Amino acid sequence: MKKYRHIFFDLDHTIWDFDKNAEETLHELYEIYKLKEVGLSSADLFIETYTRNNHSLWAQYHVGKITKDYLREARFKTTFLELGMHPDAIPVGFEDAYVALCPTKTNLFDGAHEVLTYLKSRYVLHLISNGFKESTEIKIAGTNIGGYFDQIIISEVIGINKPDKAIFEHALSSAGAIKEESIMIGDSLEADVRGALNFGMDAIYFNPMGLSKPDDVPEQINKLAELVWIL
Repeated sequence: MKKYRHIFFDLDHTIWDFDKNAEETLHELYEIYKLKEVGLSSADLFIETYTRNNHSLWAQYHVGKITKDYLREARFKTTFLELGMHPDAIPVGFEDAYVALCPTKTNLFDGAHEVLTYLKSRYVLHLISNGFKESTEIKIAGTNIGGYFDQIIISEVIGINKPDKAIFEHALSSAGAIKEESIMIGDSLEADVRGALNFGMDAIYFNPMGLSKPDDVPEQINKLAELVWIL
């Protein structure tokens, strides 16, 4: 593979294992809020339904169709209503409890620290996240990964989301990097991979679920450890 100088990573679903951390959080909140007693008989079904709704809302947020406030208001409300809960029975403060607890979880994808340590010895690493400022900072601090990255670009701070070309332009400018010596690694086909490719920057699709690779995606990995021999 051609020589790069700068590697830009996504955070959620790429380094920080969002679904695993969310699942742990929701199992805890299921018990704390006694959801079984209000008609949600299956924690697994609750988590599965929430995960689907949350992914859908984030896809809309990435491209500017909905706001942060709408995402946070809708994801649990939609889930509770879909599972048959009466609107008056939806637990007050559930979203706030989730937002407070989930970012403190520390599950990373396998090999994250080892791979980042290896890459940092050879490249300049940066982070570009569409996550929200407060939760992103908690995740980075709690998992002790901040030291790997020279630049941490958070979309909420600069007011631009991936896949907008402007966030990649901002990231390269902040890093003192050029497109030809830079590559983006992330799980979102639209936000990370196609966002970077449309900007004119190389990209690697992180695909831990082993989904079929679209024809327009030049390279993918299923595990972070594959980056060691690719890069």
